[in-house]
Amino acid sequence: MIQDIYPHNFKNSFIPGLKADDDSLIIHFDKDGKLLVNKHGKPFPRLSDLDERPQRLTYLFSMDEDNIFLAEDEQIKASDDYSHVRVRDFRRLKGVPKKSIFEAFTAKQLNSWYLNNRYCGRCGELTGRSKIERAIVCDKCGNTIYPRVVPAVIVGLIKRGGSRQDDQILLTKYNGRSDVPYYALIAGFTEIGETFEQTVAREASEETGLKVKNIRYYKSQPWGVVDDILAGFYCELDGSDEIVRDEDELSVAEWVRRENVVLQPDDFSLTNEMMTLFKEGREPV
Repeated sequence: MIQDIYPHNFKNSFIPGLKADDDSLIIHFDKDGKLLVNKHGKPFPRLSDLDERPQRLTYLFSMDEDNIFLAEDEQIKASDDYSHVRVRDFRRLKGVPKKSIFEAFTAKQLNSWYLNNRYCGRCGELTGRSKIERAIVCDKCGNTIYPRVVPAVIVGLIKRGGSRQDDQILLTKYNGRSDVPYYALIAGFTEIGETFEQTVAREASEETGLKVKNIRYYKSQPWGVVDDILAGFYCELDGSDEIVRDEDELSVAEWVRRENVVLQPDDFSLTNEMMTLFKEGREPV
């Protein structure tokens, strides 16, 4: 998955007062949320690669020996070797190291957090940055805002057959996602007051009209491009297998046998890992 970057070492501790030097890696998003990348295989510029030092550099995290900073200037000056691309497109570029994609996803999550909290949600005043922790603070009312992490579930819903080879899994495609043509699993955000297990049952019912049983946790994954922490669950069909598809949410919802599962084109997502386990008959029971 995208966070499986061993032997690289991701360090997200806040380091008060850390300043960028010429070797620091710089991540920049333009006003449309596109990411500045090198056209020739070196994903992000170092500070020394830029034509002009950005005015606002904020330390994000470190990867191995590289300190990574966010350039918060609206525009920065870089050579023609660099251009801005959508983060989803950057994910699909050939030859880009997985650690760089993980860095981009995580940086996007922090960049969105900074942008969305320029003003205090309690009193409306301009906010500032804490000097002792990764937090945004309001000096007027004392409101402290930490990075947002949104819980969501991925659901591998299995219909058992006479043998394991006869088992089927429910695969979906979401409406309005023409840029993502491949199959996915049932998924959704956890609501106020819900457990993960209740979210699994609700999302299955809302999206497909199906009931589930034997809900069991598999694994989690950060997915910073949309602020998520994803929790993966397998479960089994309880009762009728007739699908009543939520047409506003899904364009496709169908039962698929193991040998017919078409996987996603990369190994970044928890969804694809769960689909792979089912296809190979290795899902936990």
